[in-house]
Amino acid sequence: MSTETYSEVGKLRPWITKDPDAILDYSFNWGDWLDTGEAIASYVISVDGVTLDDDSIAGDVVTAWVSAGTAGPSEVASITCKITTDANPARTDQRTVYLKIRER
Repeated sequence: MSTETYSEVGKLRPWITKDPDAILDYSFNWGDWLDTGEAIASYVISVDGVTLDDDSIAGDVVTAWVSAGTAGPSEVASITCKITTDANPARTDQRTVYLKIRER
């Protein structure tokens, strides 16, 4: 991940560079967030500015495979993973990865 950030509505967010021709996997590891004995009951992956090709879950890790995107100096795409746990009551959270689309 880049150490640089981009500004969005006054917030600084970390980002990763992605080539528009690349098909890459991005993983969300929830292991440190989940309580002992708690598991992911369901998840939803949503994307903006890229194409979601596939997604999967293996234990505490949700992975999204994405492609495409439009290259440009201000083009920023995102991948969001929202989970719901099997806790009673269920807990939900989401995390977002930001991508700057650049020709490499």
